[in-house]
Amino acid sequence: MARREVQKILVIKLSALGDFVLALAAMKRIRQAHPKAHITLLTTPPFEALARASPYFNAVHTDGRPQGLAQWLALRKRLRAVGYACVYDLQTSARSNRIFQLMRPSPPAWSGIAMGCSLPHRNRLRDQMHTLERQADQLMYAGIWPDAPTAPGTAPGPDLSWVLATAPGERPPAGGVKPRPYAMFVPGGSAHRPEKRWPVEKYGELARILYARGLDIVVIGGPPEAALAQAIQRQVPRARDLTGRTDFARIAVLGAKAALAVGNDTGPLQLAAAAGAPTVVLFSSASDPALSAPRGKVAVLRAENLSELPVAKVAQAAAALTTAAKGAA
Repeated sequence: MARREVQKILVIKLSALGDFVLALAAMKRIRQAHPKAHITLLTTPPFEALARASPYFNAVHTDGRPQGLAQWLALRKRLRAVGYACVYDLQTSARSNRIFQLMRPSPPAWSGIAMGCSLPHRNRLRDQMHTLERQADQLMYAGIWPDAPTAPGTAPGPDLSWVLATAPGERPPAGGVKPRPYAMFVPGGSAHRPEKRWPVEKYGELARILYARGLDIVVIGGPPEAALAQAIQRQVPRARDLTGRTDFARIAVLGAKAALAVGNDTGPLQLAAAAGAPTVVLFSSASDPALSAPRGKVAVLRAENLSELPVAKVAQAAAALTTAAKGAA
């Protein structure tokens, strides 16, 4: 009997961390629809480790943002040589449209919005949908999720249980003293989007309030955000500065164990919320929580200008979330 060839599937997701985290829900559904397929993710280097640790992919390629003609030609040669049966484009951008055009004249079945693709996401209201419902809707149009939940707020969020299953166990408390619960702060964000940041002085005030309530403070972010952690430490000297010391998996583990997470609309906060942290997320008018807010035990606070968002309002939301979490425990 001839050996049946394993179906080859390509998933494309190139973009920022928050979008990548939300897309994990669709990636899970794609794997469930193709349990025996060889599924490859086309992405970019920052997401390689997280993608390889996930149970959704057999291979991860990080050349999804080619620079210059030579790299584009190399990508085309590799993609054409594989013989993919289907492509799920979760990026749905001008760049992924270009990748589709590279695979002509005989592209594989393609789910997305690329011009001429065979499994188009035809919903004209798709850009008004939250990412989770929009991608569930896309997979419904692709035929692999016929009963996809697409009403606002109904699609399941990302499942990070696979990250937490490989996390190191808790160390026994030193001297038998139980460690204090902690609040995880994400005070940074994209350097070119300062309007999405709550002022660091307000994070410092909030840190002082939460510390007085019995929560330690842990600050995360990239190396350039060490100055933000230092500003918070001036208000709460015992706050822990983990900026530049956490990869994506570690952020998820910290979020899973946190009593609270507070932060701007950023990818690390999406990770913390997806891992189960009771989360207060702060939005300015620069982005719309109806399209991209994290799901779970989440309170969304929005202000036209984040500098006008009072510390007392954030502290109140934090208190409500931690009280609810204790009641559910």
